[in-house]
Formats: sequence, C-alpha cells, structure tokens
Amino acid sequence: MTCWETFQAYSLRSLGYGERLLPREGYDLCQHFTLIGSGLIWNIYFGALALAFGFFLANALALAKASRSRWVRKPAEWFIFVFRGSPLFIQFFLAYETLVLLPKAGIDIFGMTIQTAWTTKAWAGALFVLFLNTAAYSAEIFHGALQSIPKGDLEAAEAYGISGWKKFSRIEWPTMLRLGWPAYTNEAIFLFHATTLVFFSGFPAFQQRGDALYYANYFADKTFNPFIPYPIVGFYFILITLALIWGFGRVNRYLNRHLPSNMKARIRLRPSLIR
Repeated sequence: MTCWETFQAYSLRSLGYGERLLPREGYDLCQHFTLIGSGLIWNIYFGALALAFGFFLANALALAKASRSRWVRKPAEWFIFVFRGSPLFIQFFLAYETLVLLPKAGIDIFGMTIQTAWTTKAWAGALFVLFLNTAAYSAEIFHGALQSIPKGDLEAAEAYGISGWKKFSRIEWPTMLRLGWPAYTNEAIFLFHATTLVFFSGFPAFQQRGDALYYANYFADKTFNPFIPYPIVGFYFILITLALIWGFGRVNRYLNRHLPSNMKARIRLRPSLIR
C-alpha cells in the first residue's frame, strides 16, 4: 500500500470513514502520521468546542465573582475553587462514574424520557468536563483582569455620562479582554494539551475511533518502540500550539490596536532646505 493509499484509507478513520480494521503489518511512518493525524481530529474537537463554550461561561463566572451580591459571588467562587483545586484526571473519573450511575432507560421529566446513555461517550462526557475545567481557569484570569482595570478609565467614562450596560460593553469588557488575553492564550494552549488525558480517562473510544494518543499507543504496543509514535504526537501538538499562538496573537493585536506601540509609524521626510 502506497502512502497515498494509506492516507485515503485511514485519514478519516477516527470519524468512521475509510478502512475499518487497523493495520496489521508494515507500521511505516506513513501509517504513523496518517492514523495519529486522524485521531488528532478528536483532540481538536475537544479543545475547540470546550474553548468556545468555556469562553462565555468564564465571562459569566468572572462577572459573578466580582458581584457585590453574596448569593451570586459565592457559588461562582466555589465553582472556580473546586475545578481549579482538583486534578483534571480525577474530574474525568468522577464525571464518568457519576454519568454511569444514571438510569440506562433514561430520565422521565414532565412525561418525556431523556436518554442518558450518550453522556458516557467520550465525545459528550469528556467534552463536558473539559468545558467546565477551562471555564473555571479562564474565569479566574478574566476576574483578575476585571479587577485590574484602571479606575481612571471608569471615572473618565462616568464623567462623559457613560454608565450601566454601555460602560460595561464599551469600557470594562474590552479592557478586561485586553488585559487578560495573554494569560488566556496560555490557557487555550494548556487546554489542547489536556485533551490527551481523555485517552487515560474512563470514557471509552467508540469502535476504536480514538484520539491521537489512542493510535500512538496502538503503534507503541505493536512495534515495542515508543520513540516513533509519541514524538509524532508531540510534533502535531507543536503545530497546534503554533496555530493558537498565531490566531490569538492576531486577536491580541486587534484588542490593542489603539495603543501607540501597535500603530504603524509614518515616515515623515522633512528636508532642511534653509539652514
């Protein structure tokens, strides 16, 4: 089988397309890169969706933690404390064991039966844990940025008659993002790295459709050589990290576009004709 045929057969195997059986011989570099790259689709799925949904929950938690109301502030503080204080690996196992205890026949709510079997699948259960975990860490970042907003900016907004929702949407929220974005970039990178823990969690891979580490472990078991598949996983994640740094860097430049350091200086030629 040529490398192109291998790519056609296994590039989308983790999604259920192409060859159903894993390779039984050869185990060349083309198979390594293709199958591990196929599994990487699930890592990107976990990271991208958890980051997208977690961003909005993190903003809400940051605002709740900064609230003056004890009934709003305390639940947000405890949520952040629990998910930041416990290991992600333990959270995976506790979530899986909790979801397994749900009735297999479903839960009856207002005469409607809601199925629960799908919650124990990795694509749903593991994603839910990653979503809550990154929301807690990101909320602490945004809360710190919210507390770091210069008081002069808020006082200037009030002096211009800007208050309430308009002050938050035009002054507080953009400034919070601008101050917290570099740290949030690191959280995004850590989140994508944390997706490799799904392989070790209790959430099973459906029909041998696992993530990148699943296929790397398969090759390591078959060839007894971990020094080829695992560095390939690391190489793929380095590419993801570079893509995240580039994408988040562009957003950071957009958020700080009004600062003098980010403005392109114009070259002014002023020839001195008369001395």
